[in-house]
Amino acid sequence: MMSDEQRRLAAVMFTDIVGYSSLTQKNERLALELLEEHRRIVRPILARHNGREIKTIGDAFLIEFGSALEATECAVEIQRSLRDYNQQSDVARRVHIRIGIHLGDVIQRQNDVLGDAVNIASRIEPLAEADGICISGEVYAQVRNKIGYPNENLGPRHLKNIDYPIDVYRILWMKDETAKLSLDEKRIAVLPFANMSPDPADEYFADGMTEELIDRLAQVKSLKVIARTSVMSYKKKEKKASEIARELEVGTLVEGSVRKAGNRVRVTVQLINAGTEEHLWSSRYDKDLDDIFAVQTEIAEKVAGELKTQLLESEKRTLEKKPTEDIGAYALYLKGRYYWNKRSRDALEKAINYFREAIESDPSFALAYSGLADTYNLQVNHGYLPPVEGNPKIKEAARKAVELDGTVAEAHTSLGSILGREWDWIGAEIEFGKALRSNPSYVTAHHWYSIHLLCVGRLDEAMRELKIAEELDPLSPVIHGWAGQLYFFARQYEIALKELDKELDLDPSSGLAHYFRRDIYLVKGMFGEASAESQLWLSDLPPSLAATLEPSFRGLICAMSGRTEEAKRILRECEDKTEHERDEDTDEDVMANIAIIHSKLGEKDRALEWLKRCFEARKITPFQVKFSPFFDEITSDPRFEELMKKFVGSLGGT
Repeated sequence: MMSDEQRRLAAVMFTDIVGYSSLTQKNERLALELLEEHRRIVRPILARHNGREIKTIGDAFLIEFGSALEATECAVEIQRSLRDYNQQSDVARRVHIRIGIHLGDVIQRQNDVLGDAVNIASRIEPLAEADGICISGEVYAQVRNKIGYPNENLGPRHLKNIDYPIDVYRILWMKDETAKLSLDEKRIAVLPFANMSPDPADEYFADGMTEELIDRLAQVKSLKVIARTSVMSYKKKEKKASEIARELEVGTLVEGSVRKAGNRVRVTVQLINAGTEEHLWSSRYDKDLDDIFAVQTEIAEKVAGELKTQLLESEKRTLEKKPTEDIGAYALYLKGRYYWNKRSRDALEKAINYFREAIESDPSFALAYSGLADTYNLQVNHGYLPPVEGNPKIKEAARKAVELDGTVAEAHTSLGSILGREWDWIGAEIEFGKALRSNPSYVTAHHWYSIHLLCVGRLDEAMRELKIAEELDPLSPVIHGWAGQLYFFARQYEIALKELDKELDLDPSSGLAHYFRRDIYLVKGMFGEASAESQLWLSDLPPSLAATLEPSFRGLICAMSGRTEEAKRILRECEDKTEHERDEDTDEDVMANIAIIHSKLGEKDRALEWLKRCFEARKITPFQVKFSPFFDEITSDPRFEELMKKFVGSLGGT
């Protein structure tokens, strides 16, 4: 790269006056007057939002921003100001513009900026209507919960001279504040039910009512229901309905309270238009605890009816189905889910105990088996349980849940996940398909299916499922964490960092966010930052696991930062230790790191040997290697293609 060039991440805006070329031919003097009027209005707005005018190209502006949010807010203010100007002007003197915005890498050369980000922004702008604003998926990911305007997903678009499809969204800025909040009424958030019980320990029951109502409404396929993680962030927060609506982009809210005393329960519930804050329907139920399923069913049916949703017969049957006839087992299940959602080591152990007690009380309770599978899954994912011990438990519990009730989306999702880990890719695909057909709003199914799609090399589809998961659970730290990982594999490092920052904002205790921030800093050559992030991640792990992983990660940093002799010494220590282990017992990170270190030291033969061992032990899939920037030296070697052919051919099942 030339010395006078600089590369950076930027939001790029293109504007263009609608019909300007035609007007120039008809009345050049008027066209020039309107061009100057347009510039007079726009330039002060750019300055207010920290926009840097790169250049004008005839009637078009090219502007750079350091923030996607500032660029989007600037675009809205420009359109609103031009609307006000047009309302006071003769028809002939009105100015209508289109605006397109994209976020990506730009190259600054002297006073100009170049690169794909500029090209993409220029191709997105014509997709906007007169007075319209179109943004790319990268911009949308940054602003979706931060602007007070709804949007419309225009889907992936093939743009001229761009090799891959770009997701495009339209910002629906409106004529007045009331219209601005006219969001989709069939996009619903069930807010956390308040616990009004005399015993504070009954909070699990109020949380359980919230989660169960979310699950029942999600069975109605014409409704889009926000997932539990996002709505629970509003627990005990005093916010207006309209404010929540903007943040979650919902048109309808359900809120209520639960009072449990002995075997009696009182449930109050309200249905609210999120834009007007009008109460559409409310009711109160005083019932025996045994009748709680009927209460949940009636609430779900009432909500659907108020939103003029015609229930299918299959949906009615699903809503009316009782998960168990044993109310005691159901209470134990709710306690299990309450602790499962806390996700700490101790809480997961409590969850397992409650799910087991529920199964002892009702051996035919499918949801309890599903909860057990999900808990083992989290224990493995968080390093609390070795995969060799946890994976069979996940599979056994998930299969039992599916055997008892084939309609439980959670069970199919857990089973799909474990089959994927075992490289039964066809089986995994089938299970994820069943889960998503059973409950299209089940966010974990979209999330884990996205992981599966990456593992089998379908990166674009993995991105699609991620975006669905983000729409269903916009405030989930776990989803933002996965977004950070996926953007890392897509080589969009700045966006990945922003997603991981969101994860840490929502969950400051997230160790995995530091794991992937370290990876990004490593490939960017920021070794001090990478080392600091590595320490933060390791400190979050059980001490024995951290001691196992630390040497190979230290060796990786040494190899990539040019400390060759130290890297070789650590590599020998790591390899000596693994000689006394079976490959299936060696941690996947250690095996992968040994392969990377060999590659970074120029020892491709040894790197490929270790990769082959990784594949044989099913620690990492060939496509994960192919997408990862850590393996670029290996994946460019023809011998890696031979490995791909050998092992990808086995991705059809076990």
